[in-house]
Amino acid sequence: MSTRRSRRGRDRAFAAAVAAGLAAYNNLAGRHRWHEQCYPAANLAATGILLAAAAASGLTAGELGTRRDRLAAGMRTAAPPALALAGGWVILAAVPAGRPVLGDRRITGLTGRGVAYQVLVRIPVGTVLWEETAFRGVLQASLRRVLPGPAAIAVTSAVFGLWHIRPTADALRINQIASSRRAALGPVAAAVAATTAAGLLLSGLRERSGSLAAPMLLHLTANSGAVLAAWAVQNGAAGRRT
Repeated sequence: MSTRRSRRGRDRAFAAAVAAGLAAYNNLAGRHRWHEQCYPAANLAATGILLAAAAASGLTAGELGTRRDRLAAGMRTAAPPALALAGGWVILAAVPAGRPVLGDRRITGLTGRGVAYQVLVRIPVGTVLWEETAFRGVLQASLRRVLPGPAAIAVTSAVFGLWHIRPTADALRINQIASSRRAALGPVAAAVAATTAAGLLLSGLRERSGSLAAPMLLHLTANSGAVLAAWAVQNGAAGRRT
């Protein structure tokens, strides 16, 4: 009995540490220039460290969603929403009324090589692999050992929302949408709510498919699709002006 109680205590401590660490990581490390300069490599290293910690805590490949025999199931589960999302990006880029949604100064001036780096390296390795391993993999699995399934998903998604505070604030500043911290509070809160909701969807795909491949595919479609659509719109506008 004491051994079981001790193990449960360790499981709770590990889950709490992962949740707190993830909530802080993106909002603190991301503020430093070295993190931006080494983004894929830094987050790839963080992925390896977190997986090593998960293995030391006793989490299995099945719990983490990394079993190879579930890969195909994950891809099948995510394919319909990913295709629908890709179609949505195409429609937004093609319809004049939807193009303002894609305005992002972070994309302005990117060359074709720069876009290729974003969609083939930075986003897949630095964002999707890292975030899905961290949230729908390690955090969700560690919380499921100490919480009921719906509660584990809810906490995972809430931490995922908090993860996006700094990136949202940065995007508002770069795009000159909010002139002060007070003006940014509303948009940042809305972004946290939206990414929490997105986290619920991604966690649901992970649970239903038994594989991290499902949320990874949808996440990749969302992020890379947004960059490609924004770049296409901005380059189309530049072409129309010349």
